[in-house]
Amino acid sequence: MSRYLTRRALNSIVAIAGLLVLVFFLSRLTGDPGNLYLPIDATLEARQAFSEKLGFNDPVYVQFGRYLSDLAHGDFGDSIRKQRPAIDIVLEALPVTLALAAAAMLIALIGSIVIGALAAYRPGGVFDRVASIASLISASAPDFWLAITAILIFSVTLQWLPTSGLGGPIYWIMPICVLLIRPFGLLVQVVRSSMLTVFSSAYIKTARAKGVRERAVIFVHALRNAMIPVITVAGDQAAGMANGAVIVETIFGWPGIGKLMIDSIIQRDFAVIQASILVTAVVILCINIVVDVTYAVLDPRIRS
Repeated sequence: MSRYLTRRALNSIVAIAGLLVLVFFLSRLTGDPGNLYLPIDATLEARQAFSEKLGFNDPVYVQFGRYLSDLAHGDFGDSIRKQRPAIDIVLEALPVTLALAAAAMLIALIGSIVIGALAAYRPGGVFDRVASIASLISASAPDFWLAITAILIFSVTLQWLPTSGLGGPIYWIMPICVLLIRPFGLLVQVVRSSMLTVFSSAYIKTARAKGVRERAVIFVHALRNAMIPVITVAGDQAAGMANGAVIVETIFGWPGIGKLMIDSIIQRDFAVIQASILVTAVVILCINIVVDVTYAVLDPRIRS
């Protein structure tokens, strides 16, 4: 098990390194930051002084070498726009995104397990058909359309909920609901399919023949063995949410790392772009490790 986790961690580190190289060079293709941060009538001398101060006059490979050297010493660079360490800005936004993603993922996972298990208990029944149709619609609904429609209905028309920002619990309702809909629909389908397979196995029939209570059969014997594929999909969905929930955060003005990435790209704030990508990649790496450990807990055969 330890060798498996070590191999996965090393592969992820290599992927993160490759991602950093791509982000560094691709971000430079967005243009000269001086066009945004200097007046339109700025002199050539002022532009050269601006680029010299930030090190943009050097060849890009020199800039990259300096970035790697600084990164090795824990220096992620300073934000051009805010004149602060980029890592501080990213770490301020990260907990907001993680809180939103964790709340949405927890609700989606619990709800999908209950509904998927009940739908699989009587396949072809009314509840199964309604749950299957609803989950398919949910899994295929685009986030941006859901977010805009939710704002139109609940904020503009009914005026029940605020359109954007971060405040009390009422501000969390729409972002969480929009963010959880697609993972919820997908997970319901996975739970249902996995539970149907488990229900047809011999040990479930044996448990029922021994007179085990049906609730225990569903949520103890069957659910534990059906959770491996569910954990796989849930881990992928959680990693997607941790990736900033860019669309949801941007539409709802949620001050998380996803919105920070978009704003930094628009503002050509290279240090913040690089720091946010690196931190997000590390979070996804940690999520993958947690998922792998969960596999071992659910299936002891993986520990060997």
